[in-house]
Amino acid sequence: MTKSYEVVGIGNAIVDVLAQADDSFLDLMGIQKGIMQLVEQERGQLLYGAMKERVQAPGGSVANTLAGLGNLGLKTAFIGRVHDDALGRFYADAMQKDGTDFVNPPVPEGELPTSRSMIFVSPDGERSMNTYLGISSELGPDDVSEEVAGAAKLLFLEGYLYDKPKGKEAFERAAKLCRDAGGQAGIALSDPFCVDRHRADFRRLVKELDFVIGNEQEWTSLYETDDLGTALEQAAAESGLIVCTRSGKDVVLVKGDEEAVVPVDFVTPVDATGAGDQFAAGFLYGYVTGADLATCGKMGCVAAKEVIGHMGPRPEADMKALFKAEGLI
Repeated sequence: MTKSYEVVGIGNAIVDVLAQADDSFLDLMGIQKGIMQLVEQERGQLLYGAMKERVQAPGGSVANTLAGLGNLGLKTAFIGRVHDDALGRFYADAMQKDGTDFVNPPVPEGELPTSRSMIFVSPDGERSMNTYLGISSELGPDDVSEEVAGAAKLLFLEGYLYDKPKGKEAFERAAKLCRDAGGQAGIALSDPFCVDRHRADFRRLVKELDFVIGNEQEWTSLYETDDLGTALEQAAAESGLIVCTRSGKDVVLVKGDEEAVVPVDFVTPVDATGAGDQFAAGFLYGYVTGADLATCGKMGCVAAKEVIGHMGPRPEADMKALFKAEGLI
């Protein structure tokens, strides 16, 4: 059976609301710098109201990755949940415009509004994310259609889904449908706190899934060690393919006996939002088109470098042209 989607993503459908903020503002508002924190509805409204000159964009980790893959010309779909409100309609329309099928129509009933993440970008490019999960936290197995998940060459999950039992069930269903139909499924570990919350599940997924992407802190958290080498050795022994990014340092990719170490061009970020998401887009593009490990890693690095050069979590340049310029395609 020919797969109708090269990559299907499943994750939280979140509208990113971005604004510039200095460290004194973060201190004043009690915002922890540089991490993602979940907030309740009331706190979310307070922070939203405090944002000056805010810019909104469709976000969510996996959705950002899919936008990058759409930029590269792949056929993609997103399994997510939004409310039938202004932000939800904005989100669904924006995904379609970016070239990704938003397969679940906005939900008219239900009390929870569309999810949003208030992202404060510091002068050093660091981003502090305050996410109100809203309706995306209700994503469940009923939102996963066999026609979509079973029609994917690759299925890509964000670890954040595991924060809700229904999200976990949605992913398990999607992964089974995809793999039963001959596709491959993988996960991004999302963040070290997410790993702390779901260590047992993620350790199991490393063994069960076809590929796992994480950064240095996520891998060391997963295996409860301070030594990255030890963590990656254990992961590589258990998984089909592991990828480790290291914020401005070499990227390590391991598949069986094969290992690739890819150097990174360090640049000072304008906005670090989306760096990991676009690394994943470049990597997955290489992976699904049959590139070797080193090329997959290089594509990820080129995509991450592009996105941190401007505000917002999605590419603005023609990524294929950048890959050609680097001799990658």
